[in-house]
Amino acid sequence: MSAVTTLVEFEVLQIGKYSLTIGEIIVAVLIVVFSRIILWSLRQLLFRKYSLKRYNEGNLHAFFQLVKYIVWVVAIIAILETFGLNINVLLASSAALLVGVGLGLQNTFNDLISGIILLFEGTIKVGDILEIEEDVVKIQKIGLRTSEAMNRDDIITIIPNSLITTSRVINWSHQSQKTRFRIYVSATYGSDVDLVLELLKNSAFEYSGVKDKESINARLIHFGHSSLDFELLFFSRDIFRIENVKSDIRKVISKKFAENKIVFPYNQLDVHMK
Repeated sequence: MSAVTTLVEFEVLQIGKYSLTIGEIIVAVLIVVFSRIILWSLRQLLFRKYSLKRYNEGNLHAFFQLVKYIVWVVAIIAILETFGLNINVLLASSAALLVGVGLGLQNTFNDLISGIILLFEGTIKVGDILEIEEDVVKIQKIGLRTSEAMNRDDIITIIPNSLITTSRVINWSHQSQKTRFRIYVSATYGSDVDLVLELLKNSAFEYSGVKDKESINARLIHFGHSSLDFELLFFSRDIFRIENVKSDIRKVISKKFAENKIVFPYNQLDVHMK
């Protein structure tokens, strides 16, 4: 027993009045291990299939992130106390340094505060589809300073949280399960307008990715300089890959126009010479 006590009290490091013992190192390691066990258990509990059915996955991710930060902050404070460092004295002695660091890291602190707002507010969650600065992305992870998102090219981008909270952001996931989209099509002057409208509606109606087919609509919207301009409106649930849906519908439109001898226009200019 005395050998164990001697080993635990053995000083690994000594600087002036401060000393670090093997026992304190063991306690610090146990705190880290215990914290990781708590977080692992919480993750398993939150992300069970039963929990995912009852609660929104994005809300669970946000809650887990908040708990994770709290657990690690408490763990770090406990480790410092174990090492005999007084937190209040440490903060007081480094106040001037913290002020200087704060001035130099204003953007970083802005991102941190924005991350806390995102996690607490819950208006943007993991899995949401956002349009930020004309780029459509799907949120993969919300961190305290930055968030990870995947764009339509399957490229992961790192977004500062302050960009999300201060920019004009469209959250497509806040829509209903289906969202309305538009395809603009032109035909030459002289085309049968009623036939064009019917072909546009049928093109969307035949495509499996279009939902609520009764709400499909087509209309003549402009008399252009060289064309009759039409608009096809339809609903789809495939928000993130909507450009693929539009492409497939355009292919159907092109085929139907060719079968019915509807011609796509090209810019033309009449020159009158006297």
